[in-house]
Amino acid sequence: MSSSRLSRRGFLVAGGTFASGLLYSNVLRADRRPPVTIPRATSGDTVHEPKWDERLTLTVGPKKADLIGSNEKVIQAAVDYVARFGGGTVKILPGTYRMRNAVYMQSNVRILGSGDDSVLLKEPSIKTKLAADSDWYDQEVTLVDAKGFRVGDGICLRTKNPHNGSLDVLKRTFIARSGNRFKLDRPLRKNFWLMGQSTAATLFPILSGDHISNVVIENITLDGNRKQNENLNGNYAGCIFMQDCNQITVRNVTARNYNGDGVSWQICHDVVVENCRSHDNVGLGLHPGSGSQRPLIRNNKLERNNIGIFFCWGVKYGLAEKNICIGNKYGISIGHRDTDNLIRNNEIRNSGSVGVIFRRERGKAFAPHRNRLENNHIVDSGAGDGIGIDLQGKVEAITIRGNEIVETREPMNRVGIRIGAGTRNITLVDNRIRGYTNPIELMKD
Repeated sequence: MSSSRLSRRGFLVAGGTFASGLLYSNVLRADRRPPVTIPRATSGDTVHEPKWDERLTLTVGPKKADLIGSNEKVIQAAVDYVARFGGGTVKILPGTYRMRNAVYMQSNVRILGSGDDSVLLKEPSIKTKLAADSDWYDQEVTLVDAKGFRVGDGICLRTKNPHNGSLDVLKRTFIARSGNRFKLDRPLRKNFWLMGQSTAATLFPILSGDHISNVVIENITLDGNRKQNENLNGNYAGCIFMQDCNQITVRNVTARNYNGDGVSWQICHDVVVENCRSHDNVGLGLHPGSGSQRPLIRNNKLERNNIGIFFCWGVKYGLAEKNICIGNKYGISIGHRDTDNLIRNNEIRNSGSVGVIFRRERGKAFAPHRNRLENNHIVDSGAGDGIGIDLQGKVEAITIRGNEIVETREPMNRVGIRIGAGTRNITLVDNRIRGYTNPIELMKD
């Protein structure tokens, strides 16, 4: 592909040059303090800790464990126990654990499963309408049909907001009952009125966290049982769901069959997801959610989800590398104010529509600027009008470098790279595009 320049909007196609300076760089600053060579356990010091030979560990299992059981209650008891003493490991022994509520993680706790042999399986969901109005200050609801609901169940309450028509969604737990009346663990803080067609359903994440830090989840299988569960989108749930958290690591986890997302984290910073498999989820394989800073997503396999990796709103300074995205409708999607991210060395195959999409947003101020797409292998994207890489809207300062974009089927009307109207300063460097009717399509402003 020869080098050329389209000056009307700074669109550059360069065969051997490299446009640098578009991605943020971390500046390493010299630290002149003496290094810590002999760390000690000191009150309040969470930065330097001795490397202990043994830490507090509690086993959970159907038999021969510290805590014996096969549901969420026994796992929650173990999490709460080790958290009480400042943290530790909950070792989940082989077995199938049937979940009627989420396990709510706590800071400084590690969940360590037994791989494919320890499965947390969500029970089938049930749903009913509310039989009476509940106001925002109430801490109870009344159900039309309470059959199948139990004290201890995780509940999702939904209603149409009477003031603006939006959907209000709350997650709670039933903690007491009298007939069809159930007390909630927390007040509503929203109006759940009959006019809003209010409902209650046993929907919840399998593992969840809220305002916690320093958590590790690894070597475990989470099954959302999608065929027997209603949909709950990834802003509220998933096999794993985290909200307002820091320093979360998810490693060697299988998240599958959720009627929603595989792994979702919202306003969570320094999240690491590595060596995981997220497959056959109705929603998103991995969902770095709104405002999440510095996500590290690497060596994961994401199959047959609606979207493999979905950068939500304002996700910045992230790295997605060496992931395999197969058979998702979109391999990777990036959009609303998702800036300064690096997407490199990923394999994206057999996407139903687009391999990598830079989403159309409300305008320049909302677009995903200053992102880099490097050395990815994108193969067989979409149907007859599929697109390998699609830059929509008014995105600016994007570098697409060293990617191999291949179509092995009939060319038909497929496009390798589509540069949308209103884009600026799009730099293409050393990309190899093969098998397309339109290797590069430049849309008119």
